[in-house]
Parts: sequence; C-alpha cells; structure tokens
Amino acid sequence: MPATMEASSHQGKEVHFLSNQQFDRKGMTNQLLITVFQHCILNIKEHLSGTYLFLLTDEEGALLAMDYSPNLKSTMDRSPIHIGMFFTEQSCGVNAISEAIAQGCPVYLTPEQHESPFFKNWHCYSTPLNVGLKNIGYLDVSTVNADMKSELIAIAKLIPADMLAAYQAQLATQAAEQFPVQLSERQLKVLKLISQGLTGKAIAAKLKIKECTVNHHKKIIFNKLGVQSSTEAVSVATRLSFL
Repeated sequence: MPATMEASSHQGKEVHFLSNQQFDRKGMTNQLLITVFQHCILNIKEHLSGTYLFLLTDEEGALLAMDYSPNLKSTMDRSPIHIGMFFTEQSCGVNAISEAIAQGCPVYLTPEQHESPFFKNWHCYSTPLNVGLKNIGYLDVSTVNADMKSELIAIAKLIPADMLAAYQAQLATQAAEQFPVQLSERQLKVLKLISQGLTGKAIAAKLKIKECTVNHHKKIIFNKLGVQSSTEAVSVATRLSFL
C-alpha cells in the first residue's frame, strides 16, 4: 500500500510528499539503489554540457534522489520538486514517471504532453527499474533543450542496465557476506554447463540424467543465487567465484 502522504499546494495542484520520518525509512530501505544512482549519474554528467535533470523514485513514485545541471539551481530552488515528492498522477498530474508507472514500460513525453505544470517545458524519458519480475523504482531523464533530447534519451536507455548490474552485484555481495551460498557438487556441474551455453537437454545428455532433473537443479540454483534466469545465474555465480 502507498505510504501516508503530506500535501502542499502549488499553482492550484495538491502535491503529495512523504513526511520526514517516512522518507528516512524509505531512504534506509533504498540506500543501495540511491547510491548506485548517484554513482552512475556522476560518471555521466561530466560529459554533458546542456541542461539536464535526473530523477530517481521508488516503486510508488516517491522521489528518492535527483541531480541536475548547475544552471538549473535557481530554478530548482523555486520549484516544488523536492526529495520525498510523489510523481503519481494524483499528486502532480500526468508526467513521464506517472505514465511509466501506469504502463509498466519506458515512456517519453514532450512538453505539451505533460499535464503537470512543473514539466511544461521539459522533454522527459522515464523507465521502470526492474530486477527480474520485481520493480524497485523509476528513472527519469529530462531536458529543456529540444536539440539535446535524443542524446539524453540514448543515455536514459543505457543507465538502467548499468544501475541494475551494479545494484545486483552489490546485493550478491551483501548476500554472500550474510548468508554464504552453498551449492552441491552436482549443482556446480550443472551451473558450469549452463555457463557454457548448453541447453537443459544437452546438460542432461552430458551428465546422463533426465532433463526434468536438470530443471530441478536449475530451480534450486536460481533460488540459492536469488536470480530468475540462466544469464543472471552465471553473472552472480561468477561474482561469487563459483565459476
């Protein structure tokens, strides 16, 4: 369920915010995501010369972190956009984040497509951040420069992959430190063959076992590694030195 919200009025629109106490809890819960976002943006923004705005929300649309070009400071100081603000349609009208939440996929909105008065001059691209089937938040990349929108959209399509790779790597490291993963000898053999690109049928033939047995081992391996695909399993297993 959405967190309880505080509200304030801006240009006739009731904008909802997390209370300080609620944001503190959200911040602790999402600290890893916030850290990964800040690191990825830091590596990118030094190469940007135009006007840009990066926003990170949690899965409910509450703003967790943001970064913007230096020339936007005075504008942002006057703006209602602050940490803890909800970017749902109910809070601030139609915007790229609210549409990404509603549609469950990346969304690009031109300035005239925004109902929200805060983004009437902005080209905004928002995308869900998903780990497997679980949504952990939304990334929004925006600019007021029409000639810069293609560049930022391209960047926005690349950032999630970098963020999620770093996020999952950190999760795997934390999990390994807290709960060391134990794989049986047979599971390690199956995992190694998976890493070589063999299909379930090929693995069964190689190990002289039934394909359903291979699938059973894969299910256990995925559960132990906290992943949902062979690609993720190989990636996590490599970081944990199983491969």
